[in-house]
Amino acid sequence: MDKATVQKRLTYWREQLGKLMDAYATLISGGVKSYQIDDRQLTRFDIPFLRKAIDEAEEKVDQLEALLEGIKPRKAFGILPRDW
Repeated sequence: MDKATVQKRLTYWREQLGKLMDAYATLISGGVKSYQIDDRQLTRFDIPFLRKAIDEAEEKVDQLEALLEGIKPRKAFGILPRDW
């Protein structure tokens, strides 16, 4: 991926994170019964979903920021213990 693509994705995920955090704060405060993000209608019952979505968006933003800084994601590897 080139830097322009990563920057566009980062901008998108930051906007989504902001919307999700606004919805979460509004629903937690108890001032409203429902909240609308784009075409989704959220209620207080959706608070666990919002928390999970915020965590995922924060993780995605962190990954994209790391890519912009030149830090590559860690590669998974396995260790097989052997008893010889």
